[in-house]
Order: sequence, then structure tokens, then C-alpha cells
Amino acid sequence: MLHSGKTSRDEQFRAEALPWFDDVARFALSLARDRDEADDLTQETFLRALRSWHQYTPGTECRRWLFTICRNHFLRGRERDKRVVSYDDPEVEALAAASIHAAAANRGLGDIFERVDLGDAVTHALDALPAPFREAVVSVDLEDLAYDAAAEVLGVPIGTVRSRLFRGRRLLQKSLLAYATDAGLAVGLDTIRVEDKG
Repeated sequence: MLHSGKTSRDEQFRAEALPWFDDVARFALSLARDRDEADDLTQETFLRALRSWHQYTPGTECRRWLFTICRNHFLRGRERDKRVVSYDDPEVEALAAASIHAAAANRGLGDIFERVDLGDAVTHALDALPAPFREAVVSVDLEDLAYDAAAEVLGVPIGTVRSRLFRGRRLLQKSLLAYATDAGLAVGLDTIRVEDKG
């Protein structure tokens, strides 16, 4: 027996969209960086998704689709700075990150990240990242999106996702090493310098 169109739509929405509620809420918080705004953004994402459910193809990647709606609504509602952020070449970023790690290892601090509880420091460092880098790190490293899925959600080419991700990871690495130095957990890390190229 066939269900009515509305009932079928509601059932599909409950089955495919609602299981991703917590993921969307976490993603919204990473964008808004304010709990109340993130709650509003999450609610609006699901309202928009329900209204646009006819555009969704059942059985496809609903989580990615919801993330895209969430980010697009966030960007439309936010008056953003028009500052230009330069992105380094991914290979240069990888070399820069490796050189920071090597410099720390040469000072006997190769295991610093295993020895120190960095939860609060990671949260602070992530919040301090410029939005384009933070979005890439959250999408790929925290939400476990593949590069192509992150590119679709963020509305940028895959190469840009890779570049932003490398740069974001490097900035996080430098921030965490500075935290370890400031906390007296590591000595001499303030002498590690990696020049930005480009």
C-alpha cells in the first residue's frame, strides 16, 4: 500500500536527515563559534532541508547535503570581512609542517603531543584560525569528510581544500608548540621559525 506523498517525504526525511542532527549541530558550532547562533543555524538547516527535500536524491550523501545547506545559510547570514587570505602551495605547506616537527624532535620533543593534554589548547588554537582554514580543518579532520566532499560543502575546488588544510594544520602545529613553551612543558621552542613562502 502506497503512502501519501507527504507521509512518504516525512518518513524519508526522518530516516535519512535526522540521524545527522548531531553532526550538523557540531558543524554549525564550528562555523558560528557561538552556541545560541549554532542552535539557530542547525534548526534553520533542517527546516530548509525539509522544505527542499524534493531536491534531495534519496540514498545519496545526506550528511554532505546538510553540511552544504548549513554553510550556505551561515555565509548568507553573515557579513564577512573582505580580507584576502593567501594560500601557500600544498607541497610548501607540507615541508613547513615537517620542518616544525623536525625542529621539535631535534630538541627531544618529538613526543610532546602524546605527553601533554592539549584539549583546551587545541580548541583555543582552532578558534583562532582564520575562517577558511578552520572550515577546512573541521570538515576534513574533525568531520572526516573526503577532500571532494569538503570541496562541495565549502564551495571551493579540491586543490583549495588541500591548500587550506595544510596551512590550517601548520598554524595549529605552531600554536600548540607555542602553548607547550608558554606552559613550561618545552624549552626553546620559541626559537623554531618557519618562514611563510608566497
